Amino acid sequence: MRRLSLAFFGSSLVSAYWNGAATYYRGILRALAARGHRITFYEPDAFDRQAHRDIPNPSWARVVVYPVDRTDGVLNALDEARRCDLIVKASGIGVFDALLEAQVPATKRPGALAVFWDVDAPATLDRVGADPEDPFRQLIPSYDMILTYGGGPPVVAAYQRFGARDCVPIYNGLDPATHYPVAPEARFACDLGLIANRLPDRERRIEEFFLAVAADLPQQRFVLGGNGWSDKPLPLNVANLGHVYTRDHNAFNASARAILNVSRDSMAAYGYSPATRVFEAAGAGSCIITDAWEGIGQFFEPGREILVAPNGPAVAEILAKLTLRDARRIGEAALARALAEHTYERRVDLLELALEGGSA
Repeated sequence: MRRLSLAFFGSSLVSAYWNGAATYYRGILRALAARGHRITFYEPDAFDRQAHRDIPNPSWARVVVYPVDRTDGVLNALDEARRCDLIVKASGIGVFDALLEAQVPATKRPGALAVFWDVDAPATLDRVGADPEDPFRQLIPSYDMILTYGGGPPVVAAYQRFGARDCVPIYNGLDPATHYPVAPEARFACDLGLIANRLPDRERRIEEFFLAVAADLPQQRFVLGGNGWSDKPLPLNVANLGHVYTRDHNAFNASARAILNVSRDSMAAYGYSPATRVFEAAGAGSCIITDAWEGIGQFFEPGREILVAPNGPAVAEILAKLTLRDARRIGEAALARALAEHTYERRVDLLELALEGGSA
């Protein structure tokens, strides 16, 4: 397809601090830039993210940080974006969301595309479904396309019911340049590792799938990374690391006998929503244990490339039986599958087809 100029309004490209979409943004946009598309990423100076940068401004995207204590910065960004072929408003920026959602379709020039990219489609759809007066509900038909990073057929059908012209899932994936096997490190050594920020719609599931399992297996070591857990009572065999910078994710994943994935309530309910951590762990060759959700087999084969636990006791049973040899075999199979089918290069193949269909 022809090379596009792209304006992307998102939470943050340069910081993963309280920003689970960072790896996804980087993987997709780096792959787009490698094909000659020109990218400007607009992000707010919010939530202390600029003080917790994981990467410098990348060579493959121009990053513009705008202030949040006044509107002139975001309005200037919108005015600049008017010249682009494609303007993307991502969900969950946390600042000026309503303003951007309303203005992006109105800002695009003739012949350009306005796209809403939903990085938490289950939560968005639950919200607009519960409130007929939700402002975004009325705006959905004004976007040329809805892209989502998960959700599969249930999310596509739901967005179509709300009047979406087109809805295409562009799933999380693996960037082999940033997530790959490395030597284990003693500071992360454990039987089960989990990186997850403490969020209301995931905490109960983490209590069941991780903390209760640790309490039941006091002789095994568990390591928890992520923000928000400092005041949470934890079993004595759980090490709380706090925020784990993305530069350490490979070592974290390579140092655990198994890595746990726990979906948020809404994502588990809709299914077809593999989190970024699943592909990060697969890229490191880790053995992944995931909670059960519909659509897992579309990404990894249960029992051979990933282990599936319907509840906390099942996680404990898996750990009791999982040998290091079996864990390595499963991790190697997951890595091979991810490299063959789930790289961001493959995701961008689908994205470009969708954009060509939208006449970008």
